[in-house]
Amino acid sequence: MTMKIGVVGSGQMGHGIAEVFALSGFTVTVSDVSDDVLFKARQAVSSSLERMVKSQKITPEKKEEILARINYTTSVKDCAQDAGVVIEAIPEVLEMKVALFSQVEEFAPSGCIIASNSSNIRISEIAANMKDPSRAVGLHFFNPPVVLKLVEVIRGEKTSEDVFEKAFELVKSIGKVPIRVMKDTPGFVVNRVNAPESLFFCLLIEKMSFRPEDVDAFARSQGLPMGPYELMDYVGLDTLVHSLDYFSKELSPDYGTCKTYHNLVAQNKLGLKSGEGFYKWQDGKAKIPPSTGLPDLTLMDILAIEVNEASKIVDEGIASPSDIETGVKLGMNRPFGPISVAEGLSVAEIKEKLNEIYDRTGLDVFKPSSVIESGRLKEVFAGIAEKPKETKAVTESVTEPIPLPAGEPVAAKVSETTDSLVKLSVEGKVATLRLSNGKNNLINAQVLSEMESAVESIASSGEIRVLLIKGAGEVFSAGAELSQFFPRAVDFMNFSRRGQAVYERISNLPFLSIAAIDGYALGGGFELALACDIRISTERALIGFPEVTRGIVPGWGGTQRLPRLVGQGPASYLILTGERITGKRAHEMGIVSQLSMPENLDRDALDLAQNIAENCAPVSVRMAKELIRSSAGASLQSGLEKESTAMGLLFATDDIKEGVSAFLQKRKVEFKGN
Repeated sequence: MTMKIGVVGSGQMGHGIAEVFALSGFTVTVSDVSDDVLFKARQAVSSSLERMVKSQKITPEKKEEILARINYTTSVKDCAQDAGVVIEAIPEVLEMKVALFSQVEEFAPSGCIIASNSSNIRISEIAANMKDPSRAVGLHFFNPPVVLKLVEVIRGEKTSEDVFEKAFELVKSIGKVPIRVMKDTPGFVVNRVNAPESLFFCLLIEKMSFRPEDVDAFARSQGLPMGPYELMDYVGLDTLVHSLDYFSKELSPDYGTCKTYHNLVAQNKLGLKSGEGFYKWQDGKAKIPPSTGLPDLTLMDILAIEVNEASKIVDEGIASPSDIETGVKLGMNRPFGPISVAEGLSVAEIKEKLNEIYDRTGLDVFKPSSVIESGRLKEVFAGIAEKPKETKAVTESVTEPIPLPAGEPVAAKVSETTDSLVKLSVEGKVATLRLSNGKNNLINAQVLSEMESAVESIASSGEIRVLLIKGAGEVFSAGAELSQFFPRAVDFMNFSRRGQAVYERISNLPFLSIAAIDGYALGGGFELALACDIRISTERALIGFPEVTRGIVPGWGGTQRLPRLVGQGPASYLILTGERITGKRAHEMGIVSQLSMPENLDRDALDLAQNIAENCAPVSVRMAKELIRSSAGASLQSGLEKESTAMGLLFATDDIKEGVSAFLQKRKVEFKGN
């Protein structure tokens, strides 16, 4: 029997959480104070599912099935009884949450897990009046719950290990990415990293007279989707004020020094929800005045503050560096977090920047942490330094294993966050390398590293004859992930060199490589295809170098390999205009060797690879590759001499004897590679 989920509170977070569980096949009961409030929640869920129908993520029939799984009631008792898990999603008011937890405990079965979606308040405080606080846990979803993957799983001071781990597994079962918050702290991970940053943005206005629109323009110029003030408006300034007030009591009185946010809330300027905050809002969009100029601010100001707080979180044993990185990336919808930022900077640089901010603000919260002051930052983030002992649960739970819904849920299951972004498989004599980094298979430092490791693992194999490179899904690769954090120009240059080295290794493999192209093959993705010996593509594929339209140039061999393949004229046109061409046009230009229908691409590419693997002598292929590569910079006479030398060398191999013998005997050739 499928476990029932109870959700108390039907606001934006509550009905979103209910929808997430219903999408994954669970039966859900939602409770709130009135039928009118519940009616709005029901409409919101229906509208959300209808958008999924229109985008063909679910069918109309599936929508009705999902809606039928969600029940609505004004009774907390009806919500909690027979539930395996009850999640409260009511306003961030401690007294209300404490009272509700006691009420839920009264009605819920003894094995029921009682969870809070609190975004800031410590779970231990919420569970303070419970008879059995061992079954209390935090499940902090991020807004909107249906879209954002992150869920912080928070262990209270008395949460049992059993409950903590079952909550973690439950989150994974609904297609979300959980991170472990091992020690109860205000703001947990993401909001605690954000807390000093939010204070800093207030002080920019109050102490340095910065204009919100100028700071937001700066943030967008750095590639962020929203500026900080627009984002605060979107979340709600009242929520921000409640958070900072709580942090001022629990973490540091410095958080109570900001007046600007309080003044706006006092005027009912709450942001999007009231129609005005820092900006006026219309049709869900902020009307931001034009910037008068970028402020005296650097991205390093913001990032140093995040790194500082992250170092405190790790040092206090609250969360691991990898979970902090995952949390900030997924919770804030960012391509990088504070751990990867710290990897690209020296401790001295971070310390200097924090001291500069402290001098400007005079607040202790911005002082370098003890980890940074002592120079231990790299070791702590790498997990080398001794860590504080984790808080252990004091009681054990008697809950039964969580029963998952029968059948296949709509929401896709996700694997651990440590999953590789490059998958390598071998079928006979063909190795397949598949890029798997989001729907566009963007190439970042991790992808390059994993690609290099995968290639090295087969480079010396005497069994592999062909490497097939493709993208997971319908996209080969839309290029490099340029939103990665690069602290200096030299780091960006080294990123270029890194990609060049990996691609050159692929090009230099002693066996053939084939790129199977569909969807996008742009920028670094196109360069990866050019590093292969052969390219097979669909007609619909879009291929090109958009770099000049981004203010850069192809940096992973594109300016060198394409002219050698099609000549300087056609290459110059593609590189200098940034124009995208179809796979059909690429075939006409000689970039692509073979065209395939989208539904047949995988099969055709594998057939080509297997045919080459079975019928082409490995030694001959290796020498032919060398001759072709050397022809670009050699005279005809020199090339001919190399060619005749290769013929002489091949004459002494077993493969030439096998090739001739098989031809004369009219049988299938069986090359051994020697």
